[in-house]
Amino acid sequence: MQEKVMENIKTLVKLQEAEQEIIRLNSVLADFKKEKKKIGAELSEFEVELNIDKDKLEEIKSLCSESEKEIQLLLDRIKKSNENLRLVKTNKEYQALKREIDDNTKRKITLEDELFEYTEQKEEYEKKIDELENDFNQLSEKINSEKKDIDNQSKGDLALLEKYQSKIKKIGDNLDPVIFEQFKIIAKMNNGEAVAQGKNEVCMGCFMNIPPQLFIEVQRGDKLIKCPQCSRFLFYKEENTV
Repeated sequence: MQEKVMENIKTLVKLQEAEQEIIRLNSVLADFKKEKKKIGAELSEFEVELNIDKDKLEEIKSLCSESEKEIQLLLDRIKKSNENLRLVKTNKEYQALKREIDDNTKRKITLEDELFEYTEQKEEYEKKIDELENDFNQLSEKINSEKKDIDNQSKGDLALLEKYQSKIKKIGDNLDPVIFEQFKIIAKMNNGEAVAQGKNEVCMGCFMNIPPQLFIEVQRGDKLIKCPQCSRFLFYKEENTV
């Protein structure tokens, strides 16, 4: 019986080592995933800012186009009004056309001033967008390269993870299914640790006291004993022994 218990303890320790390695690898892979997400977000934020500027440029281009059309329309009206001036027969008609020409001319000048400002803004945005697109392309290449490096680094860890997951199943086949299920539950509760040494009436997993009578049973080693505090399987090891 004692030999069987010790064999189970050794198997549980092996399971624990594999389980802790799985936890470590999952943590490493999670960090890789976070890093990829972080640098991907950096590129996305840059792209959002670039698209905002592109939308602004399109808005300014539209204003330029509208101003140009209205200026042309005013020029046509002014030309037509000037032609009609030669045909008027009364002073009243002449003054009305003159006011119309003056109003259209003032409006045209205002629009030309606005068009000049829009054109300057358009040129500034075009220059800014050219620079941003160049920066974006460089950043995109850099980030894609970093993502590729991360993927290459994580390949080895993914392979190791699969190896240890397979190892867990293989080792677990040597245990009673009930004990194996208990191990998985306890390991999940204690960050991968399901086995702990009992030493000087203390569980070295949670560092809580083990009742004296229970510790005697742990020392005896003829059945599996769990810590009443953390539920880890307890084992006793004589000093200077393996």
